[in-house]
Amino acid sequence: MAEWEEKKTEETRKIESLFRTEFPHTDAYRFNSASIRVRVIDDRFEGKSIAEREAMVLPLLKKLPKKTRDDVLLLLTLAPSEQRTFNSQTLMNLEFEQSLPSRL
Repeated sequence: MAEWEEKKTEETRKIESLFRTEFPHTDAYRFNSASIRVRVIDDRFEGKSIAEREAMVLPLLKKLPKKTRDDVLLLLTLAPSEQRTFNSQTLMNLEFEQSLPSRL
């Protein structure tokens, strides 16, 4: 089990449940008391800009309670191919997988 999987909460499981209705490969965990991280991996992101990807997931994000939505500080949207390449998106994916300790 990945370390971040141990940081799932009832709140982050609700995020996963909501997002998985449209994006089956969604993971979320609470990084610290003020921050939730969400990663969505989907073929439909291939060739799209970050803004285009965010527009695709924004309707789901807006369905979350305001407090939960305000705590989502990392929303990582990846095409499957980006998990195997080296760029800023994969660096953020590495941070999602193996985060530095929180100061909170």
